[in-house]
Amino acid sequence: MQTQIGLPQADGSIKLYQPKACPIRPHGPQAPFNRSVYAAAHVVIDPLATVDPWDSSPKVDWDATLAFREHLYRLGFSVAEAMDTAQRGMGVDWPVARELIRRSLRHARAVGGHLACGVGTDQLAVGPGLGLADVEAAYREQLDVVEAEGGHVILMASRALARCAKGPQDYLVLYGRLLRDVSKPVVLHWLGEMFDPALRGYWGSTDLSRALDTVADLIAQNASKVEGIKVSLLDPQWERALRRRLPVGVKMYTGDDFNYAELMAGDAHGF
Repeated sequence: MQTQIGLPQADGSIKLYQPKACPIRPHGPQAPFNRSVYAAAHVVIDPLATVDPWDSSPKVDWDATLAFREHLYRLGFSVAEAMDTAQRGMGVDWPVARELIRRSLRHARAVGGHLACGVGTDQLAVGPGLGLADVEAAYREQLDVVEAEGGHVILMASRALARCAKGPQDYLVLYGRLLRDVSKPVVLHWLGEMFDPALRGYWGSTDLSRALDTVADLIAQNASKVEGIKVSLLDPQWERALRRRLPVGVKMYTGDDFNYAELMAGDAHGF
């Protein structure tokens, strides 16, 4: 007998749905794997307690959320926690993300999983009077939460920084100060304006070739503190150009956006 799915209705009732196909039953990795792979996991909300997650913090089903992460660990994945794919900034606010980070890191230690957690500045209201000191303080608040639990960091792009930075030097100085003080190498996340218009001009320029120069300089200056970088620009040329400039040991993380198959397959330059 096939499994039925219970779909919550607006009136609080449950409607049963019969899937029309059999689910894929994946198995764990059978051989050593020469890539580092993060699954950007979603959270599971309590659908009967969360009527409109866009207007208020969702009620997270913590047991189901952590069970899903444990399932991913068994398949050989690491987890990229508290990212936009976990509805961060789209219902999940910083207080919920903070609890997600703490619970997930403690759970990972208990079951032998590995994860890295998104650190940003989404607790800041982006408006007039916002300064670089405010952005740095917000980043450090979130960094402290992850590092207090012994976690690894994914340094997310900041709408607030995009709003108040005056040019590339502001990015180099602020990121450089953060990287100087982290206890473990971080993953940088360059999210483009095609995903979030508020990030237009990130790294101090709307010219992507100049922005890439700034990122490459930042990584070269702080290579021992950068595990890798994830580029989300929906154009493979920028990832190819940057990966040729990365210091030895710094990884390029390819997302499952457009062109990911050919990017992961590599090229004649040794990637």
